[in-house]
Amino acid sequence: MRKKIYTGVTALLLLASAAQAQHGINSIYSAYGIGDLETRDYSRNFGLGSTGIGRRNSGYLNELNPASYSALPTQNFMFDGSLKAQYLNYSGPNISQTASDLNFKRLALGFKANRWWGIGAGITPFSTVDYKLLNNQFITGTGNPVTATTTGSGGLNRVYISNGFQLNKHFSIGISTGFLFGPIKVNQTIGSDSLITQHNQYTFKPNFTAGAQYITKVSKDWQLGLGATYRFQTRMKLQQQLNIVNQDNTPYYTEELAPGYFTLPSEFGGGISLTNNTITWVADYRHQVWNNLGDKGLNYYYQDGQRFSTGIEYAINKQYYNRPIEGLIFQAGFSYNQSPLVIKNTVIHDMAGTLGVSLPSKNGQLRYYVGLEAGQRGSTNNGLVKENYVNAVFHFSLRDIWFIKRLNQ
Repeated sequence: MRKKIYTGVTALLLLASAAQAQHGINSIYSAYGIGDLETRDYSRNFGLGSTGIGRRNSGYLNELNPASYSALPTQNFMFDGSLKAQYLNYSGPNISQTASDLNFKRLALGFKANRWWGIGAGITPFSTVDYKLLNNQFITGTGNPVTATTTGSGGLNRVYISNGFQLNKHFSIGISTGFLFGPIKVNQTIGSDSLITQHNQYTFKPNFTAGAQYITKVSKDWQLGLGATYRFQTRMKLQQQLNIVNQDNTPYYTEELAPGYFTLPSEFGGGISLTNNTITWVADYRHQVWNNLGDKGLNYYYQDGQRFSTGIEYAINKQYYNRPIEGLIFQAGFSYNQSPLVIKNTVIHDMAGTLGVSLPSKNGQLRYYVGLEAGQRGSTNNGLVKENYVNAVFHFSLRDIWFIKRLNQ
């Protein structure tokens, strides 16, 4: 089985490399701050509208609440990864375009360090910068406009180590230590000039999220779960560099600029789950507290953001040595996200519906998952762009029994 795990890891890394080479999405909403902040969860929570703060399940790694890691089964090692394929249609004033892309979204592992202590670790995108702008500019001494092309790329990744501790049979707490890092690159070319002005930023900063879960029986068959999370506010220092290069990337001028700063706001969330191990209902609420922390421009500013989501799951359970295990799983969910970014006094809304299917292998150690999401973000008001999108997530999870001492024959 371990050979299968190593083979699966190698295959996923090769797919991730290929996915990173694909680059076709162009979102104007990623041009602000540190880019588009990721609000989705690319685990088995995806088909539930990325909902799971209050859910405690031993079958997968749930980073939405670090307290959930205390539910991992003993002597198990878990590994999973995800890719996302995306198709978008843009509409707006004199705009009608489509784009598609494929990206790596998640690589994670987890295990039980003690009967009351679970550990998870992984890497996932935290924000994305991907846009291209064309506008007319006038050069001093001339009366004719020239086209200025500005492109942005990069974004931040999050590497994390999470710990969940079970205090008693009802209550668990957890802490996730994340490290945010990555480049944000902005290139500008004016007219047919062969010179490119590059504004590069880079940051590395720890960030912490605390979580708690309370689980109790409400009847013989039904279990209620309540969860809460809090992400701490983080002030990020952005190292900045200005480069002027030609088309061959040969440098003509380089300057280290004074560092910039961006404050990532605190975020609190709450969730509820209700399950009888066949039917599971979940709902979450998350709130970002900006309090005028973000940058302000002539046409944009930040306000508090919020996200609502809910979903339902149906699991066909099987019996294994007189114990129920999950078989085929079906999911449906819905999410509504009010972005903290306000452009031209227009609030950016994002609404989506999701579906998910999870299928185990014959021995139950490998599980395949496909999630679909269709939604709409933005508005055509005030000259903005509306995005209609379809996302497909391909996720697999491996589980093996480790840490067992073999008895001498």
